[in-house]
Amino acid sequence: MDGQPLALVTGAAHHLGKTFALTLARRGYAILLHHHHAVYEAATADEIRALGVPAYLAQADLTDDSNLFSLLSTLDSLPHHLKVLVNSASVMQRTDIRTTSPADWDATFALNLRAPFLLAQQAAGRMAEGGLIVNITDVGAHKLWTGYPAYVVSKSALETLTRLLAKAYAPGIRVNAIAPGLVLPSDNVTPEEWEKLVDRLPLKRPTSLDEVAAALGFLLDNPSITGQTVVVDGGYSLI
Repeated sequence: MDGQPLALVTGAAHHLGKTFALTLARRGYAILLHHHHAVYEAATADEIRALGVPAYLAQADLTDDSNLFSLLSTLDSLPHHLKVLVNSASVMQRTDIRTTSPADWDATFALNLRAPFLLAQQAAGRMAEGGLIVNITDVGAHKLWTGYPAYVVSKSALETLTRLLAKAYAPGIRVNAIAPGLVLPSDNVTPEEWEKLVDRLPLKRPTSLDEVAAALGFLLDNPSITGQTVVVDGGYSLI
């Protein structure tokens, strides 16, 4: 095993997960790039390798235990030591709270909460002193979005899990969360709805991917921070 640190980023093929992976690659980390069924994974890996660091692809359905543990076993076969885990993969399904099915509820929790828990638990056992786990939550964890009940509750629970893990794994491993606000419109939001949401923000603009990724850089650079959620939301939490 060489001395180059490794970062595992889930949901890393595109959007925010990709930005996290590139941020870590620019800092010299080898990247284990997890994806589920994205079509961008090869291009993202090429971008990372162009920065002069290794990139390894790992396809897995994180709601399937055999897939999840297979991803973890991949870590043991790589010539690097695990230093950072970013739990970025999640699902945001629009359903009315009055009609949300048990299957929809369970599917959301399986990816948004259960998978980060298992990955953190297993990754911690593979990390040396100074490891960092970062869970990606959402400013919605503190909102009453009745159209996204499972998402909101799962992200709220993930923030609580972050604090529990931080207490359990201190002092050797730090665990924090990043809570973005409005970054990119989901498929469930019309352009008109998106414009109305952005117009309500105190800063009157969405947060950029790079601005959210800067929060990851902040957590990497400050070894005194653990058990915290860094909110990057353009003031959304104020309304």
